[in-house]
Amino acid sequence: MRGAARRLLQVAVLLAIAGRPGLTIAQPTPVAGASAAALHLPHSAAEVHVDGVLDDPVWKDAVVIDLTTETGPGENVPAPVETHAYLVEDGTRLLVAFDARDPHPETIRAYLRDRDRAYNDDFVGIVIDSFNDRRYAFEFFANALGVQMDLTNDDVSQRESDSWDAIWDSAGKIDGRGFVVEMAIPLSQLRFRNTDGERVWGIDVLRFRPRSDRTRISNNALERGRNCYLCQLGRLQGLEGVEAGKNLQIVPSLTASRGESRADPLVDPWQRDGKTDVGLNVRWGVTEALTANLALNPDFSQVEADVAQLDINQPFALFYPETRPLFLEGADYFSTPIQAVFTRTVADPRIGAKLTGQPGDSTLGAFAAEDEVTNLLIPGPQDSSTTSLDQSNTAFVGRYSHNTSGGAQLGALFTSRSGAGYHNQVGGLDGLIRIGGRHTLRAQFLLSDTAYPTATATTFAQPQGAFDGAARLLRYSFNHRDWYADVEYHNYDAGFRADSGFLPRVGIEQTDYQGARVWQRSTGDRAWKQIQLGTQGVTTYSVDGSMLDRNTNAFMSFNGPMQSYTRIDVGPASRVWNGQRFDGNGKTVFSQLRPRGGLNVQMFVRYGDEIDFENTRLALERRYRPNVEWNVNQHLLLRLQHTKATLTAKTGPRIFEANLTDLRVTWQFNVRSFIRFTTQRQDVERNLAMYTDPTTQAHSLTVGTQLLYAYKLNPQTVLYVGYADAGLEDDRMVDVLHTNRTAFAKLSYAWLR
Repeated sequence: MRGAARRLLQVAVLLAIAGRPGLTIAQPTPVAGASAAALHLPHSAAEVHVDGVLDDPVWKDAVVIDLTTETGPGENVPAPVETHAYLVEDGTRLLVAFDARDPHPETIRAYLRDRDRAYNDDFVGIVIDSFNDRRYAFEFFANALGVQMDLTNDDVSQRESDSWDAIWDSAGKIDGRGFVVEMAIPLSQLRFRNTDGERVWGIDVLRFRPRSDRTRISNNALERGRNCYLCQLGRLQGLEGVEAGKNLQIVPSLTASRGESRADPLVDPWQRDGKTDVGLNVRWGVTEALTANLALNPDFSQVEADVAQLDINQPFALFYPETRPLFLEGADYFSTPIQAVFTRTVADPRIGAKLTGQPGDSTLGAFAAEDEVTNLLIPGPQDSSTTSLDQSNTAFVGRYSHNTSGGAQLGALFTSRSGAGYHNQVGGLDGLIRIGGRHTLRAQFLLSDTAYPTATATTFAQPQGAFDGAARLLRYSFNHRDWYADVEYHNYDAGFRADSGFLPRVGIEQTDYQGARVWQRSTGDRAWKQIQLGTQGVTTYSVDGSMLDRNTNAFMSFNGPMQSYTRIDVGPASRVWNGQRFDGNGKTVFSQLRPRGGLNVQMFVRYGDEIDFENTRLALERRYRPNVEWNVNQHLLLRLQHTKATLTAKTGPRIFEANLTDLRVTWQFNVRSFIRFTTQRQDVERNLAMYTDPTTQAHSLTVGTQLLYAYKLNPQTVLYVGYADAGLEDDRMVDVLHTNRTAFAKLSYAWLR
């Protein structure tokens, strides 16, 4: 193992340093906005009606915060427009209002959308570090029509996620002076410690104004290139005598589906299937810092269709993000540098329980589930396989991290899945150190113990009986307003498995890096906003020391008018496949443009050498992926993504042509309800003369459609009604034949206590 002992020593040293109490080298120094005197949050008993009109007497009692600083793309320059925020509390809610002035209100970009989907609009909001520890924050935003977006911000892992959903009220209206937004955020939706006297929270009050630039406006200065964001927040003082509460939510649900399916439409008869389930989800604030979730007979089905991905000529398993609400909430509590936790591995649980929170200087997350199906990702150094066992398993994940007074972190992770003749356990430590405001060191070390059922081990050429392995990661990051660099080292033993995560490649030692010089224009007309020139590369060896792949790219990126962004990568690549080494070159271009409100156009192009993995030869790949998102008006949204890929022999004809289309048409009735039609179509044409496998089909076509109606009173009180079907066509058929069709409905209602 190349250098394994030396790197293990590095991991041990880094973890030891991260765990030292009182470490001060990583302590972030607040900038001026964070060190200023704290604002006082007043209390008011006056009534408020959240309707987007500032005519309620409660706002006369509020503290007024003026958003005077543009922090992006300009660096702490005077704001181009006038914005006033009003903050007050009434004992149970934090009340926030915005008077967002605009000299050209006709240019305001705002559309009716589903929640967490209005990031390209004009919107305003507040970031709250309710523990005042500069580690974790809640974010509440609303666009000019009141469409909600709520997120969590884990500043340690530098991960912002909108998977968290709170229950709160908002409303927005556009008028002749700009727009007004009102918010009422129940304090029970936040976590904060009960204490005597007044509390101090970190706070950032924000407005985003997208025109030719996407302007970020705040009440705080923001130093570009620092390795922390929450350390730069201002402070809000108040809430004396207010308790966090228990935040009890009881959400019963009813799901029903009726359908029929057949694996082979030419041979198999239709199999009818019907299912009706009653479920219960309980969320309870056990303490002010810990929240428990219990799901009985939960509906974990996906309502929305995954974004389609082209799976031809792909040696590794494709990644599909988690979409199920119970697992999405608090997902950042389980995040580590190595993706050893991926909740989509829990396929069909009978019962699930979860505990998350921030007791003291620690962060804690744990969940357990009884799963009816055991899905496996079997990794290797050059490819991966997937399979599903028709047997149940018990899954558990536990994550704990401690944050020192100096801003460092020491964490531990344990995962377990076990069933008949099968088990996988993973455990280990990770650490993080921030040095000043520019340098960050991360490390992780994991051990696994695994045993597959005998039939599975035989089919996939895996070890018989129990086997083990280790995984190691080291990462150094440097951030500066004019430079950045990142170097990362991975080492995964051939016997390492993370069945509760997503790790499609093991038996490798990999080093990757990237770095760039950044030119930023902060003032003037900003015809260009940012230019980057840099390089990045990845080198992968097998654990026996032989090279598997290497690529090195030079890149340039450019931010210009109309929120445009273009990046060009050029460089050589080498890869070993089936014992042969292939050398080539490639070019990729990604470009994005927002020429007007509601219209976003993207294009990805790749041209260069690629391996034909099925036939073991070097070929020429052309890949095009246009993507258009267009709000035709405030209600109608069109999303179209198309991928076209062709592979041609270097000295011969075309090997295949593949086309994949994902079209979604949404009519948003209001902020609570929409109807959406989705169709996905993948069409592959192969030249059989270029294939060595005689069973290869010349043509394959799969088509799927879905019609979905959704009504969301809030994130937990929802109604879904829909229909979905799928069909296929291949060399044996002259037309598309259905393989399944299903009608489904889901109803849930949230009681808050």
